[in-house]
Amino acid sequence: MKRYLFLVLLVTSIVANAQNRTAELRQELIDAYDMSEKYSLKICDQMPAEFYQFKATDSVMTFAEQWRHCVIFSINQLAGRTGVVNPLKERKLPKVMNKEQVVSEVKAMYAFIRKTVRELPEAKLYEKTGFTNGEIPMWRLIYAVENHIIHHRGQVIVYLRLKNIVPEGYVGW
Repeated sequence: MKRYLFLVLLVTSIVANAQNRTAELRQELIDAYDMSEKYSLKICDQMPAEFYQFKATDSVMTFAEQWRHCVIFSINQLAGRTGVVNPLKERKLPKVMNKEQVVSEVKAMYAFIRKTVRELPEAKLYEKTGFTNGEIPMWRLIYAVENHIIHHRGQVIVYLRLKNIVPEGYVGW
């Protein structure tokens, strides 16, 4: 009987520990995306509306296109790989977007990502998905999407500087 009770307590403890780790992981992801959104919106706000079609060279995207690309890529990656409903499936973003549209879509992208993190079944969060050099768990893909946003946010920071706008200080984790 003692052995049975010990096994029940052990299994219960293991399950509870796994659930706690998953809750912590979800919160960590949400916290990271909260700070990312705050900084992204700060950068969007700093660029005057009249420069949203500015591009550093002819071969790169405009300031607005950089953000449009982030929105489309991030949502398509998460929806496509997790199986959640894609909010862009039935609508297309305009090719040319003004400041108000960009800010609205960036906010919607971050809301979608947080909703996905909160509602994704635990098994799906740890499920493997194909990536550049093999397979990674879905939670790492969620971080990879953030890395992609950071990459493009870094590019638009250069656009600010090219317009003689000093970016506000980085907002870390």
